[in-house]
Amino acid sequence: MAATTFPERPVRTPNDGPGPDGSRRRGLRHINWARVTPYLLILPAVAFELLVHVVPMIVGIFMSLIELTQLFITNWSAAPFAGLGNFGVALDFSGPLGQQLLRSFGITLGFTVLVVGISYAFGMAAAIVLQRSMRSRGFLRTLFLIPYALPAYAGIIVWKFMLQRDNGLLNQFLVDVLHLTNDRPFWLIGSNAFISVVIVSIWQQWPFAFLMSMAGMQSIPDELYEASAIDGASTWQQVRHITMRMMRPISMVLLLLLFLWTFREFNTPYVLFGPTPPASADLLTVHIYSSSFITWNFGLGSAMSVLLMAFLVVVAGLWALWNRRVRRDA
Repeated sequence: MAATTFPERPVRTPNDGPGPDGSRRRGLRHINWARVTPYLLILPAVAFELLVHVVPMIVGIFMSLIELTQLFITNWSAAPFAGLGNFGVALDFSGPLGQQLLRSFGITLGFTVLVVGISYAFGMAAAIVLQRSMRSRGFLRTLFLIPYALPAYAGIIVWKFMLQRDNGLLNQFLVDVLHLTNDRPFWLIGSNAFISVVIVSIWQQWPFAFLMSMAGMQSIPDELYEASAIDGASTWQQVRHITMRMMRPISMVLLLLLFLWTFREFNTPYVLFGPTPPASADLLTVHIYSSSFITWNFGLGSAMSVLLMAFLVVVAGLWALWNRRVRRDA
């Protein structure tokens, strides 16, 4: 009996066209992994960014448009729509809430200017001094970065104990060691509270300014200093005409970052004074927190947060325009 033969079926490759179901089949080995891998690697970061920043921002904007008070905290859908009403209350500077917000904005602006200016000056000065070779340069660099490396909460708590009126290290140093005054001043209440929060914030911020300035100075060629020294330039002239000029792009970015971080500073005043700080240290972020969680008016607090975000966006936009103009004219 003759064997029955069947015609051979052609072997289909992934690129031979659509399969029986009308789809084009491509194996995993035909994916261009060189292009896909970078997107896969940044996918977790994008997901966390959406979860931690974008989604809360959208929820906060929605909250600012409704009258979300204590009565509706468990049922947002029942909260009446307020539109721009919360923004109107916050910006009504003739009313008590608007006046308090404006006063808090002024305090925060003065606080930010002082902290950013002094932190930048300290950081730049320390970087310039340690740019030169000296025996203790490595030790001093490590010592200066300790405040930036410490957990923020732990460092602020230590400062809170140091600023105590009766047993604080600062008053013991001023009264018992230097004998500058007989009265032990209050540092965590009254007008001195503003000085306290400024000092603690500078202690936290200036190491970052020092680190950024020191890193930027590493890119300045030594030949510029050597040539200027041959021409008879003094140390101050080298700092003014070489260091500061070469550091201008980095300084502009550094000042912007310090301004944005300091203006929305929350940890330092909250840990030092709690949710109800003294009037002299009523920074904007703590004021928004109190409006939301103390008075249970989350709609108004969200409106203030959106206004804060809008202000910082405007500042960043103006900085970008100014930076572009400076770079074009340079």
